[in-house]
Amino acid sequence: MKSKSILGKSIEVIKAELHKAMGDGFKPTLAIIFTSVALDRAAISRLFDANDITVFGVTTNGEFIDEQTEKKSAAILLMDMKTEHFQLYFEDISNKNYREVATAVAKKAKKQFKKPAFFIGLSNSHTDGEEILHGFEDVIGNDVNIFGGLAGDDYAFIETFVFTNTIESNHGLLCLAFDEDKIEINGVATCGWKPVGTEKIVTKSEGNHVYTVDNIPVLDLTAKYGGIENVTPENNSLLIEIAANFPLQLQREKGDPVMRPGLMVDWTDRSFYTSGSVPQGSKVRFSLPPDFDVMEKVIKGVENLKATEMPEADALVVFSCAGRILSLGPLMSQELEGIKNVWNVPMAGMFSNAELGRATGGDLEMHNLTTCCVALREK
Repeated sequence: MKSKSILGKSIEVIKAELHKAMGDGFKPTLAIIFTSVALDRAAISRLFDANDITVFGVTTNGEFIDEQTEKKSAAILLMDMKTEHFQLYFEDISNKNYREVATAVAKKAKKQFKKPAFFIGLSNSHTDGEEILHGFEDVIGNDVNIFGGLAGDDYAFIETFVFTNTIESNHGLLCLAFDEDKIEINGVATCGWKPVGTEKIVTKSEGNHVYTVDNIPVLDLTAKYGGIENVTPENNSLLIEIAANFPLQLQREKGDPVMRPGLMVDWTDRSFYTSGSVPQGSKVRFSLPPDFDVMEKVIKGVENLKATEMPEADALVVFSCAGRILSLGPLMSQELEGIKNVWNVPMAGMFSNAELGRATGGDLEMHNLTTCCVALREK
């Protein structure tokens, strides 16, 4: 399988880059498109549809095809994958019947391919990605390969989208199924944030709404451990500081911890909502602000993936949390360069509102502050 990555900040540039990529006879059949909401998605979709290229599209908080991060652009991975080796599914999830919809899609893919693997894009920040993962596991099994991310909107946190050649949704499930007997897919989800302090018990929570930890309002405990001042509704930077630098680490019986940053505060009781569920009675630890070790752990995780499971790759897709670039800033380019150099193949990536994948040694999860790196190779 041949692949190429292109990037553009306007439909005119994207069109020129696409035609340039195809100038040597390259005929892509599939495009993974990560784009800012500022660009004209409909025009992009029409362009690729006119060239008979299937579109898997997700809006972002930033994009990249190399180590240089971009804003208000479209990062596009083109592949000439055989059309019989993949299938696109698109479903509305506005009724919040996440597990039911995912189960139905998984059954369709199971009929299409004996052993399917999946890329998933989800829009709407309230979507329960874990319920969707469970729906796929119900049909395919716990060892199913699924990777993906929640769409962004340039940090506005208002309205996000997934889209194909002809349709888009601000509350949708976009699923790209691969025939894993023909397309090898392997990935790793790595965070790198270091824990601090002792394990603590979540004493009151409902789903992703965490009220108290060790019987103390979670916001107050987070502020204490992080030394955060001006913990008031008027502090517009408070949530970014909490989410990017002092997230909860949900401890698991197996595998790495899963990050659960506070994303929205309920000031009536100083509780907050996280990106994924935090069961009552579970154990959590707080995190230290990131340093160079965070990037090194991600790069080592990707290097280990190549050494143990994926010695060769044709293309690379990266779902990286928007919180990572907020925390790491210009250093983020070093992490992306390290990832790109592992296989040195065409790459496209996005900064997402959450990531879907399997942590090292763990189960499928919805993550935050995590980089999910996925390598593909035609067998």
